[in-house]
Amino acid sequence: MLVLFGVVVVVFFLFQGFGDPARLVLGQSGDSATIQNIRKELALDQPLWKQFAYYVNDVSPVCIHSNSAIQTKQLKGFFIGGEYKVGLKVPYLRRSYQTKKTVSSLLLEALPGTIILALAAMLFATVIGIILGVIAAIKQNTWLDTGAIFASVLGISAPSFFMGILFAYFFGFVLSNFTGLQMTGSLYVTDPFLGKQLAIKNLLLPAVTLGIRPLAIITQLTRSAMLDVLEQDYIRTAYAKGLKKRKVIWLHALKNALNPVITAITGWFAELLAGAFFVEYIFGWKGIGKVTVNALEKLDFPVVMGSVLITASFFVIVNILSDVLYGIIDPRVKLHG
Repeated sequence: MLVLFGVVVVVFFLFQGFGDPARLVLGQSGDSATIQNIRKELALDQPLWKQFAYYVNDVSPVCIHSNSAIQTKQLKGFFIGGEYKVGLKVPYLRRSYQTKKTVSSLLLEALPGTIILALAAMLFATVIGIILGVIAAIKQNTWLDTGAIFASVLGISAPSFFMGILFAYFFGFVLSNFTGLQMTGSLYVTDPFLGKQLAIKNLLLPAVTLGIRPLAIITQLTRSAMLDVLEQDYIRTAYAKGLKKRKVIWLHALKNALNPVITAITGWFAELLAGAFFVEYIFGWKGIGKVTVNALEKLDFPVVMGSVLITASFFVIVNILSDVLYGIIDPRVKLHG
């Protein structure tokens, strides 16, 4: 909770002074009277500390609102009291300057696209990364090991936006006739005759682009952990009992080498949710990243602020789930309050 509160403080004060919100809402054609009404509606005529208090009250699930504010903002939740009610509600991220829609509805509409992209990227990175890491460990000091290390170093060094441009150009344009892929596209496409159609192939390039860096990290961590585990006494005992090498490696050794890998997987999944901005924009993938970049171009700050808060919430939730997952995979890990 302290982390999220800190994010709220940074987000609120970071976007102070970036233009007049009333002007951003009305454009340059608004008259002075209308602008004053908008400023009053947005509480811009109040001292800064009051504006911050109102913002915290809006984004917090625990709140105090008047009956008129509940109706005007269309708050959803449980409220008790008289003229001013105390309640538990869905956080209110305010409204977009451009579309006048609630920020939460805009972001929730785009959220499934980002989650699907992050899951696909993480699945690609995890499966390929673990396989490469295990092969590099059991083939230590061979060309397979050297090749896996070299490829992982390249993957870590390559920025996602740069790889996205290269992949989009070569596989989505130059080699498009062979790959059947396009430079841009979302999960669903609209056909004039068939209507809305699922287009899984549009997921391939952005998912691979986004998964390259976590794949490199997972490969190195798996290799390092496997080399350490393979030197343990219980592995030598398993071989002495006559167990097959494949069973020892994939069932016994890998299971005990997964903890640092899980750290990378959970941490990178949260980062992919936050870091897909430019990849989504390059490939035209409809997600929170693309919505946020478009909002930045139009100075639609409530959308940007809401996006940052949602991303921070994902970081906190994923880290909590990571700690729980440790205890499930390795019972030796105990969670203490």
